[in-house]
Amino acid sequence: MSTAFDARLRRLLARQEKHLRRKNRIDLNWSNGLFDRYAHPVVDRQRIPLYWRYDLNEKTNPYLMERLAVNVVFNPGAIEHDGKMVLVCRVEAADRKSFFALAESRSPVEGFTFRPYPVDLPEDAQNPETNVYDMRLTAHEDGWIYGLFCAERKDPAAGAGDLSSAVAACGICRTRDLVKWQRLSDLKTASAQQRNVVLHPAFIDGQYALYTRPQDNFIEAGSGGGIGWALCQSMDNAAIDQEKTIDLRAYHTLKESKNGQGPPPIETEKGWLHIAHGVRNTAAGLRYTLYAMLSDLDEPWRITHRPGGYLIAPEGEERVGDVSNVVFCNGAVARRNGDLFIYYASSDTRIHVAATTIDKMLDYVLHTPPDGQRSRGTMEQRMDLISRNLTLIEKSGKALLKRAKK
Repeated sequence: MSTAFDARLRRLLARQEKHLRRKNRIDLNWSNGLFDRYAHPVVDRQRIPLYWRYDLNEKTNPYLMERLAVNVVFNPGAIEHDGKMVLVCRVEAADRKSFFALAESRSPVEGFTFRPYPVDLPEDAQNPETNVYDMRLTAHEDGWIYGLFCAERKDPAAGAGDLSSAVAACGICRTRDLVKWQRLSDLKTASAQQRNVVLHPAFIDGQYALYTRPQDNFIEAGSGGGIGWALCQSMDNAAIDQEKTIDLRAYHTLKESKNGQGPPPIETEKGWLHIAHGVRNTAAGLRYTLYAMLSDLDEPWRITHRPGGYLIAPEGEERVGDVSNVVFCNGAVARRNGDLFIYYASSDTRIHVAATTIDKMLDYVLHTPPDGQRSRGTMEQRMDLISRNLTLIEKSGKALLKRAKK
């Protein structure tokens, strides 16, 4: 090995090893009482193994160039498996094509490393997709772990010279061990396109239940009203005849343009806890934020509580990246001790974690007022909170509370 090649490889290894060893800590400069943000992303492209990107043979790569570059790592499905947190990450190569890869750690907030190979996901034999991404993982009561993801293909109806029109479908795969993956047929629906389809973890009336997001075209929801609900008999050749909208889009809200279910809902004593994303259009482009809601335990399609406003929005450096001003979540893990880890991507570039508890999330969804609908309604909510707090401060003898009035 030549001196120059050896020196460059040593620098690359040292930089990555330092990155992999980096400890993560709670960001003490940010707090809202509901969840903790961490100072560093849990997964980014710097964690991709060197042997995935570089030809390490000096004879064929004498300058040690990055032959297969990675652009970004984001939008992971998440599950706890065999004592580890496992993230099925969307890895986007420099050529814009995405594939899935598993990063895992015994800690939920640091130390994630990739398995030696990406997920060996079979193509749809009848209609191979151009791109796959954003897998939701559901450990279903039937014993399988299902992965539902977007399978994107060029629109066959696009006119000559139109190289951007695409069709989004829901791809389906399943595994028992996160090693061998079985590809099933894409979901069949009456909707023109489907993104953000999520499998409910339990049978409903003996059927599989799905949260859908019907839309008219690849980017815009069009006539699609919001998050849908549908049942199907089997995940083999899955097909649904009817979708019922359970969470509507709404004018002048964070979900004005479109919205979609994030991870599978989490079962709690008060209902099914949902994390979803909402999109609105701005002068700077689409802005994605996360929100939460609660649905009935026995009737998961019936939303019982809808806190107003966002749960998580991009902050600071999270606002900058490949597609700026975006947070997106399709993976969360609830532990038996009540801890909840929400894995979200920022600006289509890297993966973060927000740490909270089920108890805190239930307090949030049960007691946070709904959207005020109009400026007057929002102002009245604020006036009510101020009035109650001022009364409390005046009646209280606590100096600490009185300081809050200043």
